[in-house]
Amino acid sequence: MAHILSTYNNTIISITNQNGDVILSSSSGALGFSGAKKGTPYASTKVAEFLGEKAKAVGIKNLGILVKGVGSGRDAALRSFAAQGFEIYAIRDITPVPHNGPRAPKPRRV
Repeated sequence: MAHILSTYNNTIISITNQNGDVILSSSSGALGFSGAKKGTPYASTKVAEFLGEKAKAVGIKNLGILVKGVGSGRDAALRSFAAQGFEIYAIRDITPVPHNGPRAPKPRRV
């Protein structure tokens, strides 16, 4: 399973086995992107390519993908895994949605 956490500031991808134990993990910050560049779709594509190569070296051929977050790198990372030739058997969006929880922060006035 590939867990893609995409926020506005960063993209973190972890590849786990069926039990949920982490095999490989990386983020756009770990690949050398800094500041606002970490949240870009290009950075998440690079993270997915990096982990895809490592996963193939370990012997992973099939991937289920869990996507969490609202960042711009969600689709880019997903497409990168598909382009590398992995057989994707499931894609699930597990972004948490509040059922009217605590009051949201006030919007910024720029």
